[in-house]
Amino acid sequence: MALVLAACEDSNKRTDPPPAPKSTGVVASAAPAGITIDPALLTAFAGYPSRFESPKNPITPEKIALGKMLYFETRLSKNQKISCASCHDLAKYGTDGEKTSPGHKGQRGGRNSPPSFNAAGHIAQFWDGRAADVEEQALKPITNPIEMALANEGTIVTVLASMPEYAEAFKKAFPTDKDAITTANVAKAIGAFERTLTSPSKVDAFIKGDTKALTEEEKAGFQKFLSVGCNTCHGGPTFGGTEYKKLGFAKPYPDVKDNGRFDVTKQEADKHVFKVPSLRNVEKTGPYLHDGSIATLPEVVKLMGTYQLGKDLNDADVASIVTFLKALTGEAPKVDKPALPASTPKTPKPAEG
Repeated sequence: MALVLAACEDSNKRTDPPPAPKSTGVVASAAPAGITIDPALLTAFAGYPSRFESPKNPITPEKIALGKMLYFETRLSKNQKISCASCHDLAKYGTDGEKTSPGHKGQRGGRNSPPSFNAAGHIAQFWDGRAADVEEQALKPITNPIEMALANEGTIVTVLASMPEYAEAFKKAFPTDKDAITTANVAKAIGAFERTLTSPSKVDAFIKGDTKALTEEEKAGFQKFLSVGCNTCHGGPTFGGTEYKKLGFAKPYPDVKDNGRFDVTKQEADKHVFKVPSLRNVEKTGPYLHDGSIATLPEVVKLMGTYQLGKDLNDADVASIVTFLKALTGEAPKVDKPALPASTPKTPKPAEG
């Protein structure tokens, strides 16, 4: 079920939501006791890490600390009011609950901001996959005129180099670099921090063999998730984020205006194709689809059954799957905003224009 759910994006294209398939009026019934799921099926979801390592950017405590500061740093925006955390609020599982996020001067792009939790485990970043990893993604919103709107990447260095505490933090994080404050190192630091944003859930305990980790209703929902075929797209330890899929794979989705991955590849086959998102914490990360056009989890499950799988899921099916999806809500660590350096006379002033 290619649940193209909740990016910092520069597309202004929108998709009008289709009418939801009619309710059957059926509600979920009690799950039968003693539900078992073939362990062989569970292996496809095994291996969820405590953090997403990268040989290109080894994680160190110093990088994490610096990256956390930069994630909350509003002076990396033109008006000095917007940070990564503005659209990817860690208290809200890395989202902001908006259809599309307000950026510089209140401007909004056409795509929904995806969760920062577990993003580092995806095949690529942004709905269209135009950034290979979280490091490449990190700088793009900063200079996007709709989002944080800094004039250029050089301004990033100017801002950070104006504060001695940042100079010291960069030296600690990148001790072998002669010039530690670079945009490449900004990206690496933010990336290192984001690679620690995982959210293990009781589903992981179940996958590891704890048969009591899930209720019978949650097991029944997992079983329905598998039998319906949701896992054909939402597989792997992150339950998605590992492939691209056309919106309307089984049945044409009405009035899709966003070209999706086509804008990156220019391949006709990629029109209306988007990265399949992770279902971890999906209960907490609405609204859904690439444009945030679907408000509720039951609604998007029913729609994706229709348009991605070609199946008319009744209310009992939907309710059962939603029960399982809620079990994927994880233990997101509490991340407090760190103390940030004070501005100096050399620090650029905010600008609204």
